[in-house]
Amino acid sequence: MRIVDVICVPGRTGFYRDDQMAIRAGAGHDGFLYTGSPVTPGFRSVREPGESVSVMIVLSDGQVGVGDCAEVQYSGAGGRERVFHADAAIRQISERVAPALVGRELYSFRELAEQIDGDPHDPDRLPASVRYGVTQALLHATSLTHGVTMAEIVRDEYDTGIEILPVPLYAQTGDERRINVDKMILKEVDVLPHGLINNVETKLGVDGGLLKDYVSWLSKRIRTVRLNPDYNPRLHIDTYGTIGIAFANDLDRIADYIGELEKCASPFKLRIEHPIDAGSRDAQIGVFTALRALLAKRSIRVELVVDEWCNTLEDIEAFVSARAADVIHVKTPDLGGINNTITALLLVRASGLAAFCGGTCNETDISGRACAHVAMACGADQVLAKPGMGVDEGLMIIGNEMVRTAALAAARLSTSELPPSAVAG
Repeated sequence: MRIVDVICVPGRTGFYRDDQMAIRAGAGHDGFLYTGSPVTPGFRSVREPGESVSVMIVLSDGQVGVGDCAEVQYSGAGGRERVFHADAAIRQISERVAPALVGRELYSFRELAEQIDGDPHDPDRLPASVRYGVTQALLHATSLTHGVTMAEIVRDEYDTGIEILPVPLYAQTGDERRINVDKMILKEVDVLPHGLINNVETKLGVDGGLLKDYVSWLSKRIRTVRLNPDYNPRLHIDTYGTIGIAFANDLDRIADYIGELEKCASPFKLRIEHPIDAGSRDAQIGVFTALRALLAKRSIRVELVVDEWCNTLEDIEAFVSARAADVIHVKTPDLGGINNTITALLLVRASGLAAFCGGTCNETDISGRACAHVAMACGADQVLAKPGMGVDEGLMIIGNEMVRTAALAAARLSTSELPPSAVAG
């Protein structure tokens, strides 16, 4: 199948982009907005509407592969790229991507995706958000060309040998960290609640007490209102470096505190994401390695999740090599081409660590669906329910996409009579 056109249009995302440094420094709330001035370059206010670009690859038979360029909620933080602007992305795609794709025959996703993703050491490389959207569109277009799902394209081109099945869903509460937990319990979400613990004074507590109270409440709430006594979700709390701030980066005190959180979470297993922000990749690896060793020495079974400073494929390779975390958050928009997400998830899985196919609430339904296919084909440990912070929408989009895809892949294995037209891309 030949590519005959590449069309781009600006769009909305499922959430907003926020200046993490301003929030961490104490930006106050004003309704849904934040007060104060932004700190991170590129922000006009502490909270801004997210932006996206839909990339549509038109094939010679009239079918259209779609992918969405998007950025994470906290652009410019933790070593990430600057904020994303749709107009600049459209210009880059029109000037640099479209001429490289139009007229090409589309046989292999992997080959074209690697060309678009480019050399990591090229100073003129396309921004990660642009590469993310274009490669999604290429994956979708390739699936249409072959009449199979995106998950099957990934499974076959990367020879994963993994059965295409739904993987555990991880949902985010946003600031509605109690009401949204009830939604998660009712729908028996596999991993919850994220919690958005991004401020010491108002969410963690200067002595960590607010988070301890919340985790204790969370454990009790699950046990009290669950309809199925066998429902035992994994708890996963994202703390945005606030534990390190509260305890002055003292690893002994931080380890003690995480041990207290483990008791509060009982009988449920607990993961803590980004307890400390060390300010650089190498420093983060060193701190996480030391903290992980301390927890093991004290028989504290809380798993550490790395996020900030682990943005690119090269970063992930470094964290995996050092075994600097129990769980690697493969933050999909930060990796650029979705081919890098595939490589990263397979690398983490092969290492014996837990591969979290994540991303951000500030994505779209299109990018979320593409990630669902990739997570299944790569056997991820969990996948983020995205976009948005409303819980139900993300669970519906990602959960339903996974069960549909698994059913189609299973049907294709059991019969050769399923027509390509019945395949959902």
